[in-house]
Amino acid sequence: MEVARTQRLMTTNSWLTDMDGVLVREESVIPGAARLLEIWRDRGQKFLVLTNNSIYTPRDLSARLARSGLKVGENELWTSALATAEFLRDQAAGHRAYVIGEAGLTTAMHEAGFVLTDNDCDYVVLGETRTYSFEAIATAVRLIEGGARFIATNPDTTGPSPHGPLPATGAVAAMISAATARQPYIVGKPNPMMFRSALNRIGAHSETTAMLGDRMDTDIIAGMEAGLATLLVLSGVTRRDQVETFPFRPSAVMESVQDLVNLLEMPGPDGSEKG
Repeated sequence: MEVARTQRLMTTNSWLTDMDGVLVREESVIPGAARLLEIWRDRGQKFLVLTNNSIYTPRDLSARLARSGLKVGENELWTSALATAEFLRDQAAGHRAYVIGEAGLTTAMHEAGFVLTDNDCDYVVLGETRTYSFEAIATAVRLIEGGARFIATNPDTTGPSPHGPLPATGAVAAMISAATARQPYIVGKPNPMMFRSALNRIGAHSETTAMLGDRMDTDIIAGMEAGLATLLVLSGVTRRDQVETFPFRPSAVMESVQDLVNLLEMPGPDGSEKG
């Protein structure tokens, strides 16, 4: 069974990969990450780097990764902000939105054709920001009570900072939900909706695409529910001893992306590289 699951991984020709804990860790490139992207590009394999972080635009993220030593183009990044804006545009249920978030989300919403306003809104869209304010939360509550649909980019309850965890989108969403008795529709991981929009973005099919991630509770379950092969790397959040505690399994488990690079560079029966 394990051989069959790994075999599907080896027939992959498109890839979705998480960013933090897979390609980078605390702004340092994980060994093998740069080579993996190089292999995919050399072989003409489509890929996208995914992140639930909605703060940054793809241009910002590309520049941040470049400073870490990892070359990722703007068109090779897919954020929860982009997925949220695309989802709402496809809903075609109005184009006015009140947005709590940073440039990554506001830019994506603008580019999707939305008017950002604080009155007569079709949607309240909550994303990541370092400047949550009581006034903004109160406005969101008022608009949701008035009939606006409640959307959140991702469910993460905390985010990292130099001084320790900070309240993140999920925590603020819980506050708004408590005040309105309305639960948000969350677009980002672990909702497989984000993966399906990423597949559409690169014109890939789930049967020949794999998800590379470091979290069983987001990357792997969402990849599985989207019909992808899944590869868990142990360089991030999930530890090996935790894998068996989940009622589902990834297609393969590896220590890091370096193991995947080693596998892809192994010669096939004819002496050529696999993949």
